Amino acid sequence: MTLPSPNLDDRHFQGLVDEAKRLVQQRCPEWTDHNVSDPGVTLIEAFASMVDQLVYRLNRVPDKNYLAFLDLIGVRLYPPTAARTDVTFWLSAPQPEPVRVPAGTEVATVRTEAEEAVVFTTSADLSVVPCSLAHLATWPLDGDATDGTEELALGRDVHCFGTTPRPGDCLYVGLSNPAPACVVVLRLDCRVEGVGVDPRRPPLLWEAWDGSAWVACEVDKDDTGGFNKAGEVIIHLPAQHAASVVARHTAGWIRCRLLKAAPDQPTYVASPTVREITAFTIGGTVEASHAETVTDEVIGVCEGVPGQSFQVARPPVVPSEEPFVVEVAEGAGWVEWTRVDNFAHSTAYERHITLDPNSGQVDFGPAVRERDGSLRLFGAVPPKGSTVRVRRYRTGGGRRGNVSRHALRILRSSMPYVARVDNRRPALGGVDGESVDDARVRGPLTLATLHRAVVPHDYEQLAREAAPDVARVHCVPVGELADDGADSAEDRARRAADAGGVRLLIVPAGRGDEQGRIRFEDLTPSTETLSMIGTHLDERRPLGTRLHVEPPYYQGVTVVARVQAQRGAAADRLREAGLAALYGYFNPLSGGPDGDGWPFGRPVHAGEVYAVLQRLPGVELVEDVLLFPADPVTGDRAEPANKILLDQHALVFSFEHQLRVREV
Repeated sequence: MTLPSPNLDDRHFQGLVDEAKRLVQQRCPEWTDHNVSDPGVTLIEAFASMVDQLVYRLNRVPDKNYLAFLDLIGVRLYPPTAARTDVTFWLSAPQPEPVRVPAGTEVATVRTEAEEAVVFTTSADLSVVPCSLAHLATWPLDGDATDGTEELALGRDVHCFGTTPRPGDCLYVGLSNPAPACVVVLRLDCRVEGVGVDPRRPPLLWEAWDGSAWVACEVDKDDTGGFNKAGEVIIHLPAQHAASVVARHTAGWIRCRLLKAAPDQPTYVASPTVREITAFTIGGTVEASHAETVTDEVIGVCEGVPGQSFQVARPPVVPSEEPFVVEVAEGAGWVEWTRVDNFAHSTAYERHITLDPNSGQVDFGPAVRERDGSLRLFGAVPPKGSTVRVRRYRTGGGRRGNVSRHALRILRSSMPYVARVDNRRPALGGVDGESVDDARVRGPLTLATLHRAVVPHDYEQLAREAAPDVARVHCVPVGELADDGADSAEDRARRAADAGGVRLLIVPAGRGDEQGRIRFEDLTPSTETLSMIGTHLDERRPLGTRLHVEPPYYQGVTVVARVQAQRGAAADRLREAGLAALYGYFNPLSGGPDGDGWPFGRPVHAGEVYAVLQRLPGVELVEDVLLFPADPVTGDRAEPANKILLDQHALVFSFEHQLRVREV
């Protein structure tokens, strides 16, 4: 069996002849005789036969030569990208002194007989600082803050909210010091005083002060039933948790805010009370990436000639926070050589190297012979016999790193006082290295753009080159943004100032849970990704063009529906299937009619909900559907509507759908 040959050019003899005759009609209309007896047509057929033979030979070029051709036009295979996730280190018990988890700590999945362990490495230092309760305050929506620290110290009950609880009332808990990126446990002693609320679904939101605003916190556990019984609340604080002043006291404040209840969610009639609160730190969270760190690796010995190449032992090399540095032994020490993209601007005295992350090849500067016969060095040449080593690099990446939540459970580094590790969310962003087939498709696109961003498609293509792990890229001129007449004078002035600019909307890769629900935070690209794309495009955009790289606006949508189940259908399973269908259809990444993400600006109609639910096995009838515009940040919902309009460059976001199943 012969190996399949590539098809670089699918034109053949007759196609070349027909194309030449069409060009003749356009450029030489006076030439009207296109019969085979015409001498000109004979020349066309002769040249077409020669080109057909060249195309036949070109289609048999091996991949190695094809990669060399792509390299001549500046196209290199993309290296794999490493998946990232947040890893929580849980302490065995509260500690009186800070527990430090250094950067480079390795955690991994469980190794099995069929698969090797997937290793993740922390990218920053983590300090798990101890804390305790310092102050307590209540702040009703229409009143002033009241200090309840003394009442709590005397063992008296302190009301969490106002006398008549209203949405916006807050209970403030002041920690002895800020605990950024830490896990804090609040141990509460409460009596059954919060009348009217459903203990399984209390309308409460825990928030923390990050120095500029109150941000929502993730609650790992809350068994107090909405402050109606003794229990614990485990809260994950943000990495920017800072001290603030509440009720004239400075502390690391966190608060519990009473939200507006959903239509089917009961709320408080009377305020709950708390009698005792104890606070302590039990863990901390830090970001980790799917990569292993290799340090001080010797890659070879120099021969004292230009253009030498070396290979790292464990390719590919994935990006990291530290630059890739090569060191050469000179004398009694090591001298650094800096990585550059190419040697076009390197002189004979500059210590420069290049790196191919995909293959791990390190190249020193070459020598080029000039017309006068002299040699010109593009980069310095290391001394003969000197040892070359790489100070530090990371290897890994690929889709294998997109592990599910709770998969990282093994602590590979020895760590005192740490009992276990866990990833509360799945790892995202892992992409395999580019294949030769994909590079064949990208080659003509690169020739079309010539590494310059002119039309919107160019911006999108170049943005994907800079960040291949993003899910969607949408480019629009700033002048096309909707103006509904309700903008302020400042907004209109800013739009006028941005006329002629380009806005690039970035949607990162996200991953839903078992129901398809995606966290709103996972749809916001990181600052590093936005900066990397902006820097890459700044060098390639036309002069005078203003570039804005940012996430799109997400319109939250809550679906409240009621369906009738067929006879014999299980209501619980049907409810789970219905919620999964709603979260899957109204999805910015994989939803919409085509299944490749909700189209930008496409409105949401109640009729689509009827269609999605009616297709489910076990549904007899869709009885009622309501659409609620929602704010995914604050959780507030507007009045129900049959149609929700989106800005032409906005995306839909599913927010807390509700489905009732009526059994026959």
